[in-house]
Amino acid sequence: MSTKTAIVTGGNSGLGFATAKKLCDNGIKTFIIGRSKEKTEEACREIGVNAIPVLFDLNDIAGIPAMIENITQNNSIDILVNNAGINLKKEFLEVTDEDFLSIIHTNLLSVFAVSKAVVKNMKENNGGNIVNISSMASQYGIPKVIAYSASKGAIESMTRAMAVELAPFGIRVNCVAPGFIKTKMSAKALDSDPERKNKVLGRTPMGILGEPSDIADAVFYFASNESKFTTGTILPVDGGNSIGF
Repeated sequence: MSTKTAIVTGGNSGLGFATAKKLCDNGIKTFIIGRSKEKTEEACREIGVNAIPVLFDLNDIAGIPAMIENITQNNSIDILVNNAGINLKKEFLEVTDEDFLSIIHTNLLSVFAVSKAVVKNMKENNGGNIVNISSMASQYGIPKVIAYSASKGAIESMTRAMAVELAPFGIRVNCVAPGFIKTKMSAKALDSDPERKNKVLGRTPMGILGEPSDIADAVFYFASNESKFTTGTILPVDGGNSIGF
């Protein structure tokens, strides 16, 4: 793995940061794509020499091919982690068309565009690994996150379709579906809603929130040769939440 190169979108915080750190700690040169200059560069300094900042707003769909081409001019990409995403908590009837489209644009269209650009490089180099990040919101109905749920459900369907189509080129595509993990995003959602937090923990058999490192470990498994006969799978990493009663 120490000779490989990776891209992690949204790698400057939360699950993306933990994933980028896991890859870098294992000697993998990792390009961390983030839109905040200060946040992205600070994350790379904290992670170490294997982390390389790429300042880019993934909402600029048209600019993605050129951004990836700049990276691949001198690097072949072995691993792509599509982690970047945003959430929106609103009552169904309060969600505007613009709200919905904004979530789909960031969480789905950018994943497609980044993957398409990276796959061109992977095909030229006879293989690679793509790991998408979905959510428990795609596994069952959660109120007040209609757009987020739709985007993550689409990510899981796209994972399976990509896996089948790209397998002949030696490219594996898998997906990690995090449960409720201790991040700033989840803290904001749960701490402001004690009833929701109690419900989350009550239906999680392990009775705790996960750590960002739990997601990073799952991503690393998919990105490594340990999973060489695995593609098109969705792995819940959720303390049993998705099957809890």
